[in-house]
This record gives sequence, C-alpha cells and structure tokens, in this order.
Amino acid sequence: MDGEAATSSGLGLPDYTSGVSFHDQADLPETEDFQAGLYVAESPQPQEAEAMSLGRLSDKSSTSETSLGEERATDEGGVPVDKNSLRSGDSSQDLKQSEGSEEEEEEEEGCLVLEEEGGEQVEVTGASELTLSDTVLSMETVVASGSGGDGEEEEEPLPEQSEGKEQKILLDTACKMVRWLSAKLGPTVASRHVARNLLRLLTSCYVGPTRQQFTVSSGESPPLSAGNIYQKRPVLGDIVSGPVLSCLLHIAHLYGEPVLTYQYLPYISYLVAPGSTLGPSRLNSRKEAGLLAAVTLTQKIIVYLSDTTLMDILPRISHEVLLPVLGFLTSLVTGFPSGAQARTVLCMKTISLIALICLRIGQEMVQQHLSEPVATFFQVFSQLHELRHQDLNLDPTCRSEGQLPEVAFSDGQQRLVDPTLLDELQKVFTLEMAYTIYVPFSCLLGDIIRKIIPNHELVGELAGLYLESISPSSCNPAIVEPTVPSTSPEWDPQGGGCPQDDGHSGTFGSVLVGNRIQIPTDSQPENPGPLGPISGLGGGTLSSGNEDNALKQDLPRSTHGLSGNWLAYWQYEIGVSQQDAHFHFHQIRLQSFPGHSGAVKCVAPLSSEDFFLSGSKDRTVRLWPLYNYGDGTSETAPRLIYAQHRKSVFYVGQLEAPQHVVSCDGAVHVWDPFTGKTLRTVEPVDSRVPLTAVAVMPAPHTSITMASSDSTLRFVDCRKPGLQHEFRLGGGLNPGLVRALAVSPSGRSVVAGFSSGFMVLLDTRTGLVLRGWPAHEGDILQIKAVEGSVLVSSSSDHSLTVWKELEQKPTHHYKSASDPIHTFDLYGSEVVTGTVANKIGVCSLLEPPCQATTKLSSENFRGTLTSLALLPTKRHLLLGSDNGVIRLLA
Repeated sequence: MDGEAATSSGLGLPDYTSGVSFHDQADLPETEDFQAGLYVAESPQPQEAEAMSLGRLSDKSSTSETSLGEERATDEGGVPVDKNSLRSGDSSQDLKQSEGSEEEEEEEEGCLVLEEEGGEQVEVTGASELTLSDTVLSMETVVASGSGGDGEEEEEPLPEQSEGKEQKILLDTACKMVRWLSAKLGPTVASRHVARNLLRLLTSCYVGPTRQQFTVSSGESPPLSAGNIYQKRPVLGDIVSGPVLSCLLHIAHLYGEPVLTYQYLPYISYLVAPGSTLGPSRLNSRKEAGLLAAVTLTQKIIVYLSDTTLMDILPRISHEVLLPVLGFLTSLVTGFPSGAQARTVLCMKTISLIALICLRIGQEMVQQHLSEPVATFFQVFSQLHELRHQDLNLDPTCRSEGQLPEVAFSDGQQRLVDPTLLDELQKVFTLEMAYTIYVPFSCLLGDIIRKIIPNHELVGELAGLYLESISPSSCNPAIVEPTVPSTSPEWDPQGGGCPQDDGHSGTFGSVLVGNRIQIPTDSQPENPGPLGPISGLGGGTLSSGNEDNALKQDLPRSTHGLSGNWLAYWQYEIGVSQQDAHFHFHQIRLQSFPGHSGAVKCVAPLSSEDFFLSGSKDRTVRLWPLYNYGDGTSETAPRLIYAQHRKSVFYVGQLEAPQHVVSCDGAVHVWDPFTGKTLRTVEPVDSRVPLTAVAVMPAPHTSITMASSDSTLRFVDCRKPGLQHEFRLGGGLNPGLVRALAVSPSGRSVVAGFSSGFMVLLDTRTGLVLRGWPAHEGDILQIKAVEGSVLVSSSSDHSLTVWKELEQKPTHHYKSASDPIHTFDLYGSEVVTGTVANKIGVCSLLEPPCQATTKLSSENFRGTLTSLALLPTKRHLLLGSDNGVIRLLA
C-alpha cells in the first residue's frame, strides 16, 4: 500500500490508497475481519455496537500519526497551493500568527494564500497521508455529472461522467476512512490531527468566486427571499463542504457535545476574529472564505446543541461570532476580494443563522441576548440611505495619503467611509435584501422589533418598494403590523404575510418546534427573479431534507462520549501545543483493566495503540481494547484470553510484519491475536536450559531472538521450521544469565544484558560480537534500543544509563536515590521510568541529568508497580500491578 501510494502521488494520479477500495475489500481473506473495522454506515450517526465503528481488532492498518490531506485551494483556475496549510495549530494564539504572512504572499503572488500557523512547511509522506483535498476539490465534477440529463447519460456515457463516478467512489471511500480513523485513534488524537485538518479544509471549500456562486439546478431562478428562512439557498461551496461537515459531525457524534463547544466554536471565533495585521480596508481570499465557513459550521452546531448548552454559550456566540461577522458584513471600509457576490452570500448565511437562533430561543431571549447583533444588521440600511444624499468625493491629497473621510450619521456617531465601496454595498443591501430581512424578522420578533431595531420602519418601507417593483398590486409589508397574528405558519414572498405566534416560540419544552417560516412547493412564483434557484442543502449531498430543515437534533449518546476524567484530559490535550515534545504526566485515571489473578509481569501495546497485551503470573496473556469508555472509573473486559502457557508469562510482544503475538514462559508461543490460535511453539533445546529473555525483530523482519540460560542467542523465523541462527555470547567469560534483550530499530544489532551487569552488542548480519563491557554493578533489569545507535539500560544498582553503541563512556547516567528503576519506556528523546515505590519519573536522553518524579496516589493506582508501557501517539501510560489490575493513566 505504501509503495502504491507513493507511485500514484508521484504520477499525479488520484490517491486511491488514502482509503480502501472496494476491490481490496472483496479480496480480503475470511480470517481477517475488516468489514466491521473499515466500512461504517453511510449515516454520520455512529452505531452503538462498538464493532461497527471500531472493529474487533483493527490493527492491520496501523496509523499512529495521521496527516489529513494536502490542503489545496483553487481560485477558478485550480492552481495548487503550498502544503504548509496542513500544519496543525496549537491554539487560537498560535493560529493568529499567520495573518501577516498571508497578506504579504497574496500581494506578491496574486493567488490564494493557505499560510497557516507559524508559517512552517509540513513534511507529508505518501505512506501516512490521507488526501481529502483532491476529493473535496473535485466535487464540482461530481455535481456537474449528477445534474445532467439522465437519458443522455444512459445512452452514451461521456469521459467526464465516468470521471465523476470515480470521484464519487473516491470521495465516499475517503469519508469512510476518516470516520473509521476518528473512532480508531481515540478522542485526543482524532481532535488534534483529524478534526483540526478538517476544520482547515472546510475553509478551503469556500475559497474563490466560483465556490461562492449560488447553485443552479434548472432554468428557474426564484428570488433571494424565497425558501426556508434558516436554510437559505446553497452555494457551490456548500456542496463541496458537505463531506467535510459530515466527517466533523461524525466526530461530534462519537465523542459528544464538548467537541462542538470546546473545539469547533473556538476555531470559529478564530476564523471571524478581526486580524490585527490586516488593513482596515482589505480582506484576503482566505479570510473571506473563513467567514463563510464559520457561519456555515455555526449553523450546524446550533442545531445539535441542547437547550441548556445553547443558553450557556449564547453570549459567546453573540460576541465572538455574530458581532465580528456583522462587523465585516456591514463595514463601510472593508472590501471583499470577491466583491458583492461574497458579501451577498455571507449576508444570506448570516440571516439564516440569526433566524435559526431566534427560532430556538424565543422572543424574550432574543431581546435579552441578540438585540445588538440584530440592530447592527438592520442599521446598515439606514447608513447607506444617508450616504446616498452625501457627496463623498475624496480630495486627491487624501487619496494619496490613504486617508478616508469621516461621516457623521444621524445616530450621532462618526464613521470612516470608503467611497469606492459604496457601489459594492448598494449591490448587496438592495430592496430585495431589505424584503428578505424584514418580513421574516418582523414575524419572528413581533412587538420586540420596535424595541431592538430603531430603523425598522425604514427597512419596512424599502421592503414595500421591492414588492411594488415586482408586483404593483402587492401590499406593503410595512403596513402589515407584525403584532397582528395570522393563522398560517407559512408566508407568501409576494404577499408579505406573517406567521402567527402560536405560543410555542423556541424549542424549550415545546411540542411544536418553533415557527417554521417556509414557502410551500405549490406557491412558488411562476417568474422568479434572476438570482438563482432554491434547491435546499439536501441537494448538496449533505443529508436528508428533513434533517437539514430541523431546528434541533439530539446528538446520540455514544458509548465513547467524553465525560469525567476523559473530558478533563481531552480539554487539556487539545490546548497543548503540537510543538511540545515533552511528556507530561498528570496522574489522571482514564480506565481500569481487571482480570488477571496474578501479578502483571509485562504490558505491550500494539503498534496501532487501539489494543494492548498483558502477560501475568496466572499463565495467561490477555488482549484488551484501548477505546475510551466511561468517565475514568469504568472497568474494561479483555477481548481475548490466551491460556496455552504452562508457566508464568514474563514476555509478550507483537511481531509487526506478520501481525503475530509472541509470548514466553520459558517456551515461546507464536499465536494469532484475531483468533487466539497457536501458530507455533518453540521449546528450549534442553529442558534444563530454559529461555530467559526474548525480543522480536522490527518490520520487515519476521524473526524472534531468544536467549537461554547458557548464554546462547538463537534466532527463529516464524515462517520456517527450525533455528535460523545460533550464537554464543559468553565466550570464555561467565557473565551470568541473560536478563534482557533489545533489538535496534533497524534490526542490525542486538544487545544482551546479563545478571552480572555485563552487556554484549551483537551484529545480527554477521554474528560477530561488536562490543562487550561491564555496564552496571548489578543485574540488568531492562534494555531499550533507540534510533541513532543509542542504548538505554537500567540495573538493580539504582542506575539508568544512556550509551552510544560503540562508545566506551556513557552519554548520561541517572541514579535513583531509593529504589532501582525496574521498568521504563521511551517517548521521543525522553525516558519514562517506574520503580517499586510507585514513582513515575521523566528524564531526557539529550540534556544533563534532571528527573521529574511523581508519586502515584493510592486513589489512582493500588498495589505495587510491576510493569509500564507508554502509548507515544496518545501519550498515555499503561501501569501493571502485582494485584493483577492494569490502569490507564495520563
């Protein structure tokens, strides 16, 4: 797969390896259960059965770090842009560093700017890349192929149509892969690596004038004011963004409402925040698209928020989302790169968003929380009305100095005005727009419109002029008092009728969900206006029409929803800078794994970090799932128990190339983690000379290295019978028993640690002993090999030492004051250590000796620490104890 991905990307072909094609699925053997792991339901609603979205054991397609999609944006021409837009941001403060660089590049190159936080390049390899941008950007082809004549397509399929079908298959596969990854990686990794890149990709869906055109599905073009008020006419960007929104909502379905409020909403606030480095009269294309994406995503969020949560965050939505958006929308000095079209689309989306919130919360709450945004929206009509009667010709001196005139308005305030933008503003805030705003809001607000909108009479008069222009016999909506109720929940766009307040305003405990202001299909105007059709978002392949028209939908309760300790840890993790390479241990208990009846001797996570193995004195090896569940106090049962050992199990590991498990109790057992079936057993040559240490070779090797009590090192290939190699390590010396083995990441060397403290380095290609030296004064307890020919060893003499393979003196030497470090694991350039006193320490391989130590509390960990393993991608710790319980801590 990796090779194919690299080849296809190098030739510029569609990257079908970003998902799993249907042919690959058909050819899978029956023994490999991928149908539940890779292919989830079409609906973004996750199935409660864990097997549907998570798989029974989805380790065959390991993805420890996911980089979603090389983000490209096209501005009509489809020119690919720099890959640095992929880099994951760390927080809102980090994200805002890109504003200046975006503006400079846009001036120099005149093309779309996708500069992201920090401005650094991101290296994305073909093997680890999941390309979504190609599929999302090609949605225009899909839409075009789906909107043509059906009869002609059946008679003679065109190359463009077949290409559209391929793109549909690719898009569907990519979306399924993203959903599967979101469940497989867990909440923290999915939020940090998947959701963040999807949010960036959402902005790219609206970049360029082409993406901001209203969709046209037929020759008819009803006016802006027609249609459902809170689901206005879609633009092409809405159709392109449909799969991205679907994946974002799937993550929210998996992990609950906190994803919406703690991750999506802060990112929306960042998108709409005024840039400190942008000039007062200029937006760039990326910022313009970000405003459209932010309003679209906010509307989706509002639908899925509960009533309590919506009221809690309503002040934030008003001040951090609505007011900044309205600041750009109604600005008299800020122009849009795409001109009046982009401002019109943003205006329509903002109307829909405010109307949706009004329908959710009711009139009283609108007056309390949304008075300022609604009044700001209506005020722009008064400002433009006054500017029409003033002469704003700039003096040539002022024009050269970049100064803008200040105009005094009737409200007593003076505002800067750019005369060059008046034409753009007048194209947007037309009589039709006044009608589009006035009629629904007069119906939604009733008497409150007089209190919160000072200029409602002027806007009503403008709406009346629009009605007279299209139908002189129509009544003036300004004359129809909004306080007089009607008997229908629908309104006629040409009659100016208003729906009745039925006494159920908002969704708080109501049976009837709000006021639905929409136009029936039989009352569409025969000769609609020239501004495009109403097709609804259902035509944009987002979801069904009923779901799109809903005021409120409940997020399903997932078994993996965030709560308690999981929620607290997730909130901390999404705010941590991704440039932070240090391991931070906060002693947050996330999950418990009881089941062993004896002490846990060894713990080993699988490479995908969604399952782990444990070996115990009770002569069993257990396979456990690592998916988040509960609030930190829940207990998880093992997925599989291997009970073929006859003695205490002291080693367990994964042979990564063939995906087999290797465990040892004096004899080596190789077995299948999917079925629990024993594949091979390697007994010691002499029963009086048992095996004392085992290690597995890294991929692509398939060998197992074993050390016996007679200081002999043997290699066994699990694909072949018999021994592969056999080497004597002791020579003429008597170094004692081999206590620990470690294989270098390249597989070229093996180091053995003896009970006397002696260490031997062996070249696996030649069988020659490269080096033997007295490393410690006591037993070697554990050895790890690191990239760069670095070895880390711990001993019963209370020391932890870092070595270079062929250097005589150690690089670093750590000394534990009280207890020996009997177990440790590596995280990048750091070592996480554990002692029998239940102390967890973190020290560096590169810096001078300095160790931070944390004592495990009895509330989070009971018993004596016997084994430790670290999940490097998820940054969790697995701690085994002598009472048979394993705990997951962060």
